[in-house]
Amino acid sequence: MVNKTCKGNYRVDKFKGCGNASFKFTYGLCPTCLYEWMTTTENGKIYYAKTFNKQVKTKIKKKQKVKDKKTIEANKTITQLINEAKIPFQKWIRQRDKDLPCISCNSHSDLVDGGHFYKAEVYRGLIFNENNCHKQCRKCNRYLGGNENKYRLGLINRFNEDFVKKLDVIADENRTHDYTREEIKAIKKKYQLKLKN
Repeated sequence: MVNKTCKGNYRVDKFKGCGNASFKFTYGLCPTCLYEWMTTTENGKIYYAKTFNKQVKTKIKKKQKVKDKKTIEANKTITQLINEAKIPFQKWIRQRDKDLPCISCNSHSDLVDGGHFYKAEVYRGLIFNENNCHKQCRKCNRYLGGNENKYRLGLINRFNEDFVKKLDVIADENRTHDYTREEIKAIKKKYQLKLKN
């Protein structure tokens, strides 16, 4: 309910409002009187110039920020994009295997990674292969070089020997793979959605 009237306040000096009720006030003036004050008085013109300039600067800054973001995104290398996509992928692997022990040593450590059986640095085509990546304790993954022999045994015990043989074939066929920007972005989005669900 409106209970104020347009009469201006100390900020608009001696400018009197129209006295009518309004839903919106700036410096005690209704929109009509505010416009009149900004276009007819010296202080009003200064206020208008400052406000307008501030709004213009804010809009320019926002546009520049968007432009900069797009430029940064467009200039990212394939490796940078892959590293970004690895984050939700690895997080999803850890989430998928949260109740399972380390694939290599069967420990239930709090510090875990998404460890690749076929190393991501060497087998680019298997970086985002879900069968090639499993929860692994940091000791095995980082300090024991992936603990490969026990990783293989862990895969055989958890799945079977055929599973590992199929993975060997996939590794031979996909050792190298040239990802496109669109492909990596789609992979990143896929695992971000999987994490949400």
